[in-house]
Amino acid sequence: MIGKLQCVVLDCPDALELARFYHSLLGGVVDQPDPRWAVSQDFSTLHTGSGLVFAFQRVKDFRAPQWPDSAHPQQFHLDLDVPDLDQAQEQVIGLGATLLHDDPRGWKIFGDPAGHPFCLLKG
Repeated sequence: MIGKLQCVVLDCPDALELARFYHSLLGGVVDQPDPRWAVSQDFSTLHTGSGLVFAFQRVKDFRAPQWPDSAHPQQFHLDLDVPDLDQAQEQVIGLGATLLHDDPRGWKIFGDPAGHPFCLLKG
């Protein structure tokens, strides 16, 4: 092993807005004091209950991914297990997500408020 994951950083147009979106999705603490990062208008963090940390950095000329358009690649995506896909869909849409694809094989692909794709799978 060369190293261990410190956090996952997502570019976006509004760091605090996206941190709050993922807080509603995953729980945890937004902008928890941590000597590794200085939060600001341009940088927010989410410390999840599992110990995983997400960071969100504002990019002035952010270009949102457009799944599945390779001209605007997805850059990354998250897979999240949920107990009830329909209930989870209603919740994430209420938080500002957009349904991108309802796969007949049993998962749903959404875009977060900044356009990053994430998948909900029955877990």
